Amino acid sequence: MNYRHLTASEIEVLIRQGCSADNWKNIFVKEGFLPQHIINAHFSGEIHLGIYSTALTLPGGVQFHTGIRNAVIHHCTIGDECCIYNVHNYIANYHIGDHTCIENVNAILVDGTSRFGNGVRVAVMNEGGGREIPIFDYLSAHLAYILTLYRHRPKLIHQLEQMIDAYAAEQESDMGFIGNHVRIINCGSFKNVRIGDYAQIAGTSRLRNGSINSTQAAPVRLGSGVKCTDFIISSGVEISDSTLVDKCFVGQGCIFDKHYSAGESLFFSNCQGMHGEAAAIFAGPYTVTHHKSTLLIAGMFSFLNAGSGSNQSNHMYKLGPIHQGLVERGSKTTSDSYLLWPSRVGAFSLVMGRHTHHTDTSSLPFSYLIENNSESYLVPGANLRTVGTIRDAQKWPKRDNRKDSVHLDQINFNLLSPYTIQKMVQGKHTLLELRQISGENTEVYGYKNCKIRNTSLRHGLLYYQLGIAKFLGNSLISRIEKKVSADTKHLTIDQLRQILQPDTSIGLGEWIDLSGLIAPKSEIIRLIEQIENGSLSLSDIQQYFVSLHQNYYIYEWTWALHLLEEEWQCPLSHVTMEQILHTVDEWQKAVVQLDRLVYDDAKKEFDLNSQTGFGADGDDEERIQDFESVRGRFESNPFVIEVLAHIERKTALGEKIKQLLR
Repeated sequence: MNYRHLTASEIEVLIRQGCSADNWKNIFVKEGFLPQHIINAHFSGEIHLGIYSTALTLPGGVQFHTGIRNAVIHHCTIGDECCIYNVHNYIANYHIGDHTCIENVNAILVDGTSRFGNGVRVAVMNEGGGREIPIFDYLSAHLAYILTLYRHRPKLIHQLEQMIDAYAAEQESDMGFIGNHVRIINCGSFKNVRIGDYAQIAGTSRLRNGSINSTQAAPVRLGSGVKCTDFIISSGVEISDSTLVDKCFVGQGCIFDKHYSAGESLFFSNCQGMHGEAAAIFAGPYTVTHHKSTLLIAGMFSFLNAGSGSNQSNHMYKLGPIHQGLVERGSKTTSDSYLLWPSRVGAFSLVMGRHTHHTDTSSLPFSYLIENNSESYLVPGANLRTVGTIRDAQKWPKRDNRKDSVHLDQINFNLLSPYTIQKMVQGKHTLLELRQISGENTEVYGYKNCKIRNTSLRHGLLYYQLGIAKFLGNSLISRIEKKVSADTKHLTIDQLRQILQPDTSIGLGEWIDLSGLIAPKSEIIRLIEQIENGSLSLSDIQQYFVSLHQNYYIYEWTWALHLLEEEWQCPLSHVTMEQILHTVDEWQKAVVQLDRLVYDDAKKEFDLNSQTGFGADGDDEERIQDFESVRGRFESNPFVIEVLAHIERKTALGEKIKQLLR
């Protein structure tokens, strides 16, 4: 970097300005160094200083010059145009980048050697141990899922832990790093912390043993009163308002504030935590809790919306907090809901009330789990017809806070996928079997510590059939649109069979949700076997996940076609045009019927009960006027308009495809 020793005249200027050094010969500077901007500073160890030649303007119009003032610096490299002002103790053993400001802090140091949070074991899901996950800078939700839930394959876990520990060892250093354009102001003590470019840290109380992987595209922001220990913080994260983070991985785009407390937990892309507490949880993408008195503990979640006062318990017997639960993607818990672990909640379900009987609804997705007189009642498929479910599916992609071009988590937002449809198919079989065993006239059926009313069972069969028909039609029509040119007027059955031929055999069999990544289980097993054989690196594994995500629709069609052949009761080579037209007809009916159910559900938000409390001092007319001035009219609501437009678009698309096939 073309550093040189200080000149005698420069040393004289520094001494005159209140500076001192253990040994002036250990201070090296760049050509162009201006000593007049180093005031009241003490140096020890080997020091490298840059050029400080510009003035900065702060909000409010205050100006001051770059340089070092009122600080003790030990064994550091400080880049060009930095401001190091008012360090109450000292800065030791750091490389500090260009254009970085450190003002009014207590101490920033590296003591001994550090891996900066890499390799820290997090006791996720089971507070008693047994699922400890080693965190590192590039941990994805999908790799963490395998590490957490595949403990029955010890060779796999051993190989992964070895790779992560090797990466952590590579990060070990006795020198810390603070990147370019970082701002650290009015903070407490930082020890063994690595800070990436463009991080904004203001009022943070304490940081110990961690990495802040900030980037120019996605700066990390830490605010007042924040305390973090043994952590990895990914790009684009915001943490403020006295939040406590202890032994945690925090994924890209997460937001924690309002006194949130998190310990021994993993949080992946776009999680949000406010007011409440997390202990030993696996928080997959979009796990969100905004309310006080909400405790998430010893569970695995993703796309979760936790209501006020939601709680779980991992103490069932007397051996301590050793129990765990799984809440599959897209679920919600209402205010004051409670789950006694072990339990498992199916995808896109609503949990209301207290449930202490260890329910397992994983085969019955899109359900309501409701408490009634201390019993758990299940309403299968009911969430398929609610406006909230559709709204959630629409809002998740819009609320993606990740700004980095490289995403650690590969997130599939699809509401209907082989993962959920296979559960609907299984759910249909389960409900039919219950009815066959107990009889069609049974009032209440028992299922895995739940009760299902007769009417709920019948409606569940209908909802699942509508969901399956909608998915199959979506896949079929998407395949035809993708493979047929815009000017094609007609398809013969032979042409259609050729178009519908799958591009690969990958996709058959069971599908799983690896905390955001929806993929064929066969490909995950193939990945696991390659890891066990020692043939993949951590970057290879990440690229494998990326490839699975990119090829999702290719694999989805292979799976969907197999299910269609079961519906047609013949292979693709024997299917008739009439059978395919029937599939399109059923898709049209399912789309319209489900949209109508959602439309009716949305209408409840505008009924007389919803108007209670409006126009408090007026008559009925003023109540309606007050309601409409605040909430608008049902007919002009954007969501309602979109539902009706969706019906029109899909109806027209169905007619277009049928015309092509006729």
